[in-house]
Amino acid sequence: MRILVTGAAGFLGSHLCDRLIAEGHHVIGMDNFITGRQENLAHLAGQERFSFIRHDVSQYIFVPGDTLDAVLHFASPASPNPNSPYGYVNLPIQTMKAGALGTHNGLGVARAFDARFMLASTSEIYGDPKVHPQDEEYWGHVNPIGERSVYDEAKRFAEALTLAYHRYHGIDTRIVRIFNTYGPRMRLDDGRVVPNFIKQALSKEPLTVYGQGTQTRSFCYVDDLIEGIYRLLLSDESRPVNIGNPDEISILGLAETINRILDNPEGVTRYPEKRGEGDPEQRRPDISRAREVLDWEPVIDLETGLKKTLPYFKENI
Repeated sequence: MRILVTGAAGFLGSHLCDRLIAEGHHVIGMDNFITGRQENLAHLAGQERFSFIRHDVSQYIFVPGDTLDAVLHFASPASPNPNSPYGYVNLPIQTMKAGALGTHNGLGVARAFDARFMLASTSEIYGDPKVHPQDEEYWGHVNPIGERSVYDEAKRFAEALTLAYHRYHGIDTRIVRIFNTYGPRMRLDDGRVVPNFIKQALSKEPLTVYGQGTQTRSFCYVDDLIEGIYRLLLSDESRPVNIGNPDEISILGLAETINRILDNPEGVTRYPEKRGEGDPEQRRPDISRAREVLDWEPVIDLETGLKKTLPYFKENI
């Protein structure tokens, strides 16, 4: 297939490009480098099945050529950390535009080429959930005007628009709801918890825990996530599908695990008063649909995945 990937220079987008090329597809990467990094695609320079267009997806998207088989819309800031310049709280307009205008433009390209369209949605559409674990039938518990709403509501709108094009124009669509993911090529400075903890542990500093650390997350290694996304792309499933790891751990438990792996004796420092507005108390995917329709579930446990991630951070810290 000939496939357009927006957000190609991002953490997930670059891994997705690698997988698609490895499967024999031709990939057109697109990014404006607001949060993506050129280094994530440097290894693809000269690859005959890869080309790149520097472009902001909130503007009209032009793809040269006569054929295009799929559009994978992965362009958006994704870090919730308000202390990071790459967090969506500090890029609110760009985040809303990527989710709204970027999705609209991507769907327009898919319609023009009669191509399949995949939306990278998020577990954030569930907000601070009242249902645990979260399955795809849960509508969510979201503050529409909170700081995090620029990301949450952009993705909720993007899902609604994607299904509107599916129902009204007959576009062949896929929606993947991505839960917390980690691995090589994460920005060390984007403020997310895994790079923050690893960077602090490697520097033999206490790990910074906001709140009491009892809030839980489920962390999926990037290779597992990309496998699920690829299977969804090739499937016939048009409903949203959760892709993530259902193994749940507290933030404090994650900190203790990373300190143990890296032999960091400094422990943790808690800041109960600094927990972010709207930070969910629990986050864990119900992946029953992915198991049923994709025959997919993660195979890499947290400790193994963290050990596979460490060389990248040691090299780039």
